[in-house]
Amino acid sequence: MQFVKQIAFYALFIWLALLAILFLAQRKLMYLPDATRIAPLAAGLPQAQENELLTSDGLRIIAWFVPPADNSKAVILYFHGNASNLANRAARLRLLTRDGTGLLAVSYRGYGGSQGSPNEKGLIEDARAAHDYLVKQGIAEKRIVLMGESLGSGVAIALAQTHHAGAIILEAPFSSAADVAASVYWMFPVRWLMKDPFDSAARITRSNAPVLILHGDRDPVVPFRFGEKLFHSARESKRLVRIPGGGHQILETPQALAEIRQWIAQHTAADQR
Repeated sequence: MQFVKQIAFYALFIWLALLAILFLAQRKLMYLPDATRIAPLAAGLPQAQENELLTSDGLRIIAWFVPPADNSKAVILYFHGNASNLANRAARLRLLTRDGTGLLAVSYRGYGGSQGSPNEKGLIEDARAAHDYLVKQGIAEKRIVLMGESLGSGVAIALAQTHHAGAIILEAPFSSAADVAASVYWMFPVRWLMKDPFDSAARITRSNAPVLILHGDRDPVVPFRFGEKLFHSARESKRLVRIPGGGHQILETPQALAEIRQWIAQHTAADQR
C-alpha cells in the first residue's frame, strides 16, 4: 500500500509540474514566429509594397500591400497562421492576387520585422490597424474580404465583430483555440488556463458578413470537426467546403481557389455595394 501511495504521489507531482510548464510556456507553444524581415521583392512578390502600420497601442507592424487592378476589384485583408512569416506565404499571396484582386497581408507583432510579441489582444489590434489602413486608402468596406488561415481565422473573426466587410473566408479554422488545445492536451484542464482562447464560435455569431469555410477532412493540426462546429455557429449566408483528403493547407488546391474566387465575386460585386 505504501508503494502505491508513493507512485501516486510522484505521478501527481509530475502531472502538476507538467501543468505548470504548459501554463507558463503556452504562448511559446501557440505562436511560432520567424522575426526575420524579408522584403516582398526578395520573397518573390514584387508587386507588393511594404508598409509600416502604427497600432493603437503604439507598435509598428509590417504589412504587404498589393493594390487592386481597378476599383471594381475586392481587396483581401489576409491573416496568416501561427508559424513563420509573410515571406513563407508569398506563393499563396501570388495566387490570390493573380486576377487583379488587391491584398493587404499583415505581419503580426513579433513576426517578420514587426515590433512586440504575439498575444490574442495584440493580434486583434494589429488587424484593426490594417483595416483602418485600407479604409484610409479609399477602399470601401464592402470591397474588403477578411481572410484567415488557421490561427488567422481567429483574428479575422474577432475583427469582424467590430468592423464591416464584404465577406469572410476561412481556411482550416477552429471553433476556439481552447477546443484545439483541449483535444491535444486532454489530460490537463487547459480550458481554465488558456490566456488566448480565441473563442471564434462565440464571436462569429456577432458578425453579419457572409462566411466561406474551407477545410481539409484530413487536417492533422485543426481537425475538420472544429471547422464544422464553427460553421454551425455562423449566421447565414455561409458555406462549408470540405476538401476530400485535404491537410492543413488547402488554399492551393484548384477546388479551394475556385470557391474563393466565386465567393469574392458573389459578395463584393458592384451591385452588392
